[in-house]
Amino acid sequence: MNILGIDVGASGIKGALVSLEKGQLSGERYRVPTPQPSTPHAMSQAFAEIVRFFDYKGPVGCGFPSIVKKGVSHSAANIDSSWIGTDIQKVFGDACGCPVFATNDADAAGVAEMRFGVGRNEDGLVLMITIGTGLGSALFYKGELVPNTELGHLIWKHGKIAEAHCSSGARTRLKISRKEWADRFNEYLQHLELLFSPDLFILGGGESKFFEQFKSQLHLKARVMPAKLLNNAGIMGAACYAFENQ
Repeated sequence: MNILGIDVGASGIKGALVSLEKGQLSGERYRVPTPQPSTPHAMSQAFAEIVRFFDYKGPVGCGFPSIVKKGVSHSAANIDSSWIGTDIQKVFGDACGCPVFATNDADAAGVAEMRFGVGRNEDGLVLMITIGTGLGSALFYKGELVPNTELGHLIWKHGKIAEAHCSSGARTRLKISRKEWADRFNEYLQHLELLFSPDLFILGGGESKFFEQFKSQLHLKARVMPAKLLNNAGIMGAACYAFENQ
């Protein structure tokens, strides 16, 4: 059975059909830019475009960049503030004509990595960090998700949140080298290790594909591994969420 998973990001919205039996995409991804401003109406039209592209009818999984409780957005760090208090599932569902099941985007990516990626068979404490426009997090203990951790929003230096200091978006905005960025990111991971003592860090998001370039700058007691599913994790985890909650 193929389920459509859609990963909503601050810069792009991408989707694909997912075979949960095989644990892989069933074909190519389709991506559209995230509208600016990223209001509910504008983003719902982009979401519906992806559903139409696949000529899909059925449950749609959605990984969304906010705290998500019962399908409702409770934060808006990298999207328009009008999303706060908005029912993601209703807005996107009305636009595309399919039942939509929404969860936090990093949680979705983490679920996929724990089921189909490098976290499979890990029964200790696993912390996944997605590195993109912001920093997402997904925390697991014995394979069970602790939802909506949002550890990219820890108050960091000079009163700013961590993702303003060491996300990919921060690296681009501040025009710093990947080497300088990696030193910042290492400091952030060391702080998380102090707080949570994980057995394994999984690094996902766009920056994870450069892991070999910066792994030597990460000095941690825990194991650190790049996500196996890379940028497909959010799509696959969203599909898992739809399948399990339909």
